[in-house]
Amino acid sequence: MSTQTQIHNIGYRKYDGQRLGRAYARRSLYVQSLRGAYGLGRSAKSKVLPMILLGIMCATALIMVSVAVVTKAKALPVEYTSYALYMWLVISLYVASQAPQSVSRDLRFRTVPLYFSRPIERGDYVAAKFGAMASAVFLQAATPLLILYIGALLAKMDFTDQTKGFAQGLVSVALLSLLFGGIGLVLAALTPRRGFGVAAVIAALTVSYGAVSIVQGIAWGTDNLEAVAWLGLFSPVTLIDGLQTAFLGATTMFPGEAGPGTGAGVVYLLTVLGLIAGSYGLLMLRYRKVGL
Repeated sequence: MSTQTQIHNIGYRKYDGQRLGRAYARRSLYVQSLRGAYGLGRSAKSKVLPMILLGIMCATALIMVSVAVVTKAKALPVEYTSYALYMWLVISLYVASQAPQSVSRDLRFRTVPLYFSRPIERGDYVAAKFGAMASAVFLQAATPLLILYIGALLAKMDFTDQTKGFAQGLVSVALLSLLFGGIGLVLAALTPRRGFGVAAVIAALTVSYGAVSIVQGIAWGTDNLEAVAWLGLFSPVTLIDGLQTAFLGATTMFPGEAGPGTGAGVVYLLTVLGLIAGSYGLLMLRYRKVGL
């Protein structure tokens, strides 16, 4: 019985094209993650919730602008720095729905180690996901501010005042986006199950605000105004409120308008920056384990 040996040419050949490297891979992951946060490139049902929430944010701003234009008001009904805080629940729901979508599926289907094969590295993955989530939240919160600004100019309100307020609002929502996005990603990255991630983010952003608001109300009712300001350190929403009150000239939503002064504002600023940096660091630690 004879044995025959055959050699098959299956067409493999060396790649001679351009190698775009890590920067291109990181940028591509960022763009893909940002598009995914609004359902772009995904199924039709994936677009419904993020677009509805964006529509609510923008529709409310359009109504305010319409009223201001029709009544020829000399000021907008809400400050630029206050709009995102008035709509904090919508923004929180957006983060809760999209942060798990950004990272939980990669964990669930165990595709993260594939990202960490060449050329992308762990830091590139975290930077792309963190940047995309923060950018998505920024678009959610800043788009209605742009509508308010354009409407204010159409209503012939003072250009200098409106431009200053708009710039302050953008600074506020930028910090809010980094803080909310970072917290959302950290909690979502703890579990591959999207439902658990959604529940964890909602609890962190909404339950904490409700608890702090109740305790602040009790402190204000007992004339403990100093405690009202310091209690704001224990919720992401009140953190942004206190920070912009201290440094951006915003009107606080704290009971009795007992917002923090400049001294306490420094603590608020350090806390916000620490939470943002801490969220990034925790993501790096989390994906060190996942990458292995």
